[in-house]
Amino acid sequence: MQAGPADGPLAGIRVIDLTTVISGPVCTMILADQGADVIKVEPPTGDIARRTAGDGEFTAMFASANRGKRSVALDLKQPAALAAVRRLIAGADVLVQNFRPGTMKRLGLDEPAIRSANPGLIYVSISGVGETGPYVRKRVYDPVIQSLSGMADVQADPATGRPGMVRTIAADKTTAVYAAQAICAALVARGRTGLGQHIRLSMLDTMIGFLWPEAMTQYTVVGRENDPQPAPRPDLIFKTLDGYITVGSLSDAEWRGLCGVIDRPAWIDDARFKTPAARSRNAAERLTLVGDILASRRSADWLDRLDAAEVPCAPVLRRAEVADNVQVAANELIELYDQPGLGMVRQPRPAARFDQTPAAIAGPAPRIGEHTGSVLAEAGYSPAEIAALKAAGAAK
Repeated sequence: MQAGPADGPLAGIRVIDLTTVISGPVCTMILADQGADVIKVEPPTGDIARRTAGDGEFTAMFASANRGKRSVALDLKQPAALAAVRRLIAGADVLVQNFRPGTMKRLGLDEPAIRSANPGLIYVSISGVGETGPYVRKRVYDPVIQSLSGMADVQADPATGRPGMVRTIAADKTTAVYAAQAICAALVARGRTGLGQHIRLSMLDTMIGFLWPEAMTQYTVVGRENDPQPAPRPDLIFKTLDGYITVGSLSDAEWRGLCGVIDRPAWIDDARFKTPAARSRNAAERLTLVGDILASRRSADWLDRLDAAEVPCAPVLRRAEVADNVQVAANELIELYDQPGLGMVRQPRPAARFDQTPAAIAGPAPRIGEHTGSVLAEAGYSPAEIAALKAAGAAK
């Protein structure tokens, strides 16, 4: 953590973070890594993500999604706390919220209600399925979006057709990245016009767009939805004598290289596999045949030979092996620092490297209300006023 908030490309941008759990917090964490001053407004009991594993103030998930932020604890059921939030918003560049549709209006914090006080504000609303329609009142978590978007169908078992979930909260985290990109685009637009705008982003819209380029090809060209499709294929994970590897061979050159490595030169001109289209049509048969051969040697033996033939390949790492992988180490990706409440933690540095305005992990995740006093003071509250808010339970 050599760099700091003042060094990043978003230095000087203030973000009010009214989000919980993952999609919103990861979005604003990305902005904090890039130098924004992110003020996390949470209830006096804390974001629910603090309590997903035990009764302490921190979980590993919370620490990962909220690093580098400042915490202000306010009870939004109290008018004095709502007044404090409005004052914070009035001085901010960005507001991000992922309450259920209608909640912000009930609080008097909807975009029209606060626009006049801050014409340049980028107001971001992240929702599960959108703000209108028959599903708008649904309680939505990642598996709901994987189911509605087609992602679970993409993961269907080739033999039984049973849909399957990606075993990570892909919809939440993908939406976070899309939202962070949209915020930066809106800030660029504001630089030209001086005006803010309202960004609406749903997890459902995000994931359908994410899947479309290759997972929805059958439904791209109108009128060709019923064209024959390739048979279900195994994935690109192959068992070896001592583990698992992945091997790909999209181009003709890569296929020739793979055939040479596995000593099957006849397959190069085999009609089933001679062209990329033929290899795609016969993928299930091709991958099964290749897998039978790869099972005969140790992973390192195959990987050395495949690399020499310029065939895409890699070991399939267990999660416990990722941080110590030689390429991950060469990238200096994993950083260690002390997270109060948890001890020493590992975190990946920001993926994007800026050579002039370096991004960096700005610090650990905050305690509940750790910065309430200092942030309210910056907003013009006197020590007596801050003390009164805390005494009334409106702030912590």
